[in-house]
Amino acid sequence: MLVLKVQPLSKAAFAPFGDVIETADSDFFMINNNNTQRFHRLAQVELSDASDKAIISIFRAKSLTMPLQVKMLERHPKGSQAFMPLKGQPFLIVVAPAGPEPELDQVQAFIATGEQGINYHLGTWHHPILCCAASDDFLVVDRAGDGNNCDEYYFAEGVQIMLDPQLALSGSSS
Repeated sequence: MLVLKVQPLSKAAFAPFGDVIETADSDFFMINNNNTQRFHRLAQVELSDASDKAIISIFRAKSLTMPLQVKMLERHPKGSQAFMPLKGQPFLIVVAPAGPEPELDQVQAFIATGEQGINYHLGTWHHPILCCAASDDFLVVDRAGDGNNCDEYYFAEGVQIMLDPQLALSGSSS
């Protein structure tokens, strides 16, 4: 059994999977008559085809019962996907590097503050939204276009991956 250690979300730790969208330690410049800080290009939308469009949506998610047995991950092979929490609530992230299928020993878990968002790089394996509140809203920037942009991978029945947010910072990975 693999028990995921939930680690705090940081730009360095999350870099293999995508971008952390946050203002902390990010450069900015002043706009609007020096009244507004613009934290420019915190993440980049990736699109695989010239005919694809970047779109903005809102996802409303419900929490799942924890601890959670992670049975599947998904990826988007034709575009990146960004999530920004709208209600300031923390959320959980389970990821594995891009590849033909998720590698069990590469699965990691993070917890984002309510002031951090994420942008999954094209092809990064990830669990669907894992909000910590009973319900939460996320601004989502992703791809619209022709072709399937969501591959799902279900782990074999004997594989057990457990996510327990109570293990944040103190849990073990085995």
